[in-house]
Amino acid sequence: MSASGTATELRSGKGANDENFPVASHLIHPKNRGAILAFYDFVRAGDDVADHAALSPERKLALLDGLADALTGAGAADPEAEPLKRELAARGLPPRHALELLDAFRMDARKNRYADWDELIHYCRYSAMPVGRYVLDVHGEDPARVWAASDAICAALQIVNHLQDCGKDFRTLDRVYIPQDALDRHGATVAMLGAARATPQLRAVIRDLAERTLGLLDAGKVLPDLIDDLRLSLEIAAIHRLAVVLARGLLDRDPLSEKVHHGKAGFALTALGGIGATLARRPFRGRIVRAAPQGKAYP
Repeated sequence: MSASGTATELRSGKGANDENFPVASHLIHPKNRGAILAFYDFVRAGDDVADHAALSPERKLALLDGLADALTGAGAADPEAEPLKRELAARGLPPRHALELLDAFRMDARKNRYADWDELIHYCRYSAMPVGRYVLDVHGEDPARVWAASDAICAALQIVNHLQDCGKDFRTLDRVYIPQDALDRHGATVAMLGAARATPQLRAVIRDLAERTLGLLDAGKVLPDLIDDLRLSLEIAAIHRLAVVLARGLLDRDPLSEKVHHGKAGFALTALGGIGATLARRPFRGRIVRAAPQGKAYP
């Protein structure tokens, strides 16, 4: 496959079923699944461009700009953009969230190191938070009530993925999302990410970041109780529980030498645990919503 091809030709073949967390599972009402999957497919195309090892940064940016122009109508049509463009038009939604994801992929094309936690969260603001916001908008949820908790969960999901894949990202793309100040604090180096097994120093870094990620998940745990749509509430509960288990796993496991991802049975059991706990709380939802904090946690 030529690295000079179109976004469609450069697709990795990875799909929604290959992700660490559910993407528009059958918990989601059928009337909303198409809109979410169209968003996923568009974003996946952009992500595949940003992660293509043989493309120059300039070519990546040109392809990402083409996807953005196709979505907004400012440029030629693109098969990767058309399904989402139709869904947005049918629902009267703006392309804002998808365009912010493309901004994150532009960052990936230009940047491969992060100085500190705040810089990483800024990246998550564009690479992860728009995903949750879009899903909530599709369901007609109130942004003032739900975006803050959603932002916290989405940032945590992104960081869990970064930690799980830290070795692969470094070896294949020379990309390091682990903040430099966290490495410095524990006496670790970027070069340690290329080893077959994490050093004690690098393990301490990963544990530190996993603990901070659990803090994000704690901040977002109220989200299922804030959601009006029961099916979406259960989907989020499953995702949250899966993320907590993975983040806890990173406290003790080495992502360079051990598999941290869920197996199929563990995935299902963990997700069901989150769903069951949320169903048990739903009768008390009104009281929980009134007590929930308002406002946005991130910019």
